[in-house]
Formats: sequence, C-alpha cells, structure tokens
Amino acid sequence: MEFIAATNNPGKMAEMRRILERMGHTVRSQREAGVTLEPEENGTTFAENARIKARAICEAAGTATIADDSGLCVDALDGRPGVYSARYCGVHGDDEANNQLLLKELENVPEPRTAHYGAAIALCRPGHEPLIVYGACEGEILRAYRGEGGFGYDPLFMSSDLGVTFAEADPESKNRVSHRAVAIRALLTRLEEEGE
Repeated sequence: MEFIAATNNPGKMAEMRRILERMGHTVRSQREAGVTLEPEENGTTFAENARIKARAICEAAGTATIADDSGLCVDALDGRPGVYSARYCGVHGDDEANNQLLLKELENVPEPRTAHYGAAIALCRPGHEPLIVYGACEGEILRAYRGEGGFGYDPLFMSSDLGVTFAEADPESKNRVSHRAVAIRALLTRLEEEGE
C-alpha cells in the first residue's frame, strides 16, 4: 500500500519510512506529495491530534494518509509532557530546551523515574472511516544524556526492552520496539483484517 505521512518532522518521517518500507509499503512525505498544510494540533489526546492531521492531509491530497501524534508520558509528572512533548518548553521543536525542562522537573524525583513513549497513528482514506491505533514502549528517564542518535527525548529515555537509551540504540533496534513501530504494526494488522 502507498501512504502519505502527514508530518514535516524529518526524524519522525525517517522512522516511519524505515518501518513501513521494511514491511513492504511505500510512504511519501506530505512535502513530496506537494501538500504544504500545517493543521493545528488542538486535540487533547494523541488520537485526536493524529486524526486531525491525517484527515486534513488526506482531504488535500485525496489519498491514503497516516499521521502520528506521539510523546513522552512520565509517571511522576502525571503523564506530562504527553501531547505537549514537542512544545513542552513553550517553543515547538526545541529538543534541548524540552530535555532541560524535563530534567529540572524530575530533579528531586528518585529512581526509577518510569515513563513510556506513546504513539497514536491515524489512517484516513477517501471513502473510509478513520482507523486509529495506539502503541507504547516502557522505560525510565535518566539524569544525563546518553547516546548521539534519535531525536526528542531519546538521549534521556532508557528503553526497558533494549537496556540502552533510544539515542544509543541503532535505528533497526529502535524501530523494532518503539511506540511508533508497535502502533504501525497494529495498524497493518487492522488493514489485513479488513482485507486491504
């Protein structure tokens, strides 16, 4: 199947492309499809934001579109930063400032500082109801950065599955266990059940 991915985030796009292409699907970015929309993500859940993005790009492009909304949910912070993960510090996409704020807020929280990455993926297709699935992966937040890869909170997120941070993990390992990979596999299973 061919999808457009409703994202302008290069890190997220690279992950989605690697995961989907490994599973035999084609994915193009919305830029590659000539769609320049930036839908306002004003939902209160990952699922709402994913649906908003997928629907807007699907309507503009007229073809199957997937969108994810994802983030870090820290138990000691009652699930924050959650849907505000990319703009936790008040500026969208400032990974360093987001990480520094997270470390400051967890400064007096003892280990283990448990957390999970969560991802909702929405698929919108002309003539179909949206499909929405959720994926999660467990871990904990470290007190200092480890690793050079990944993006976002990856240098602080110690994966329970891998025993290293997502920034230390090679892309293949991360894409096997990540919240996004879990959600994409769930989506593809739903599509198989539909006979797509």
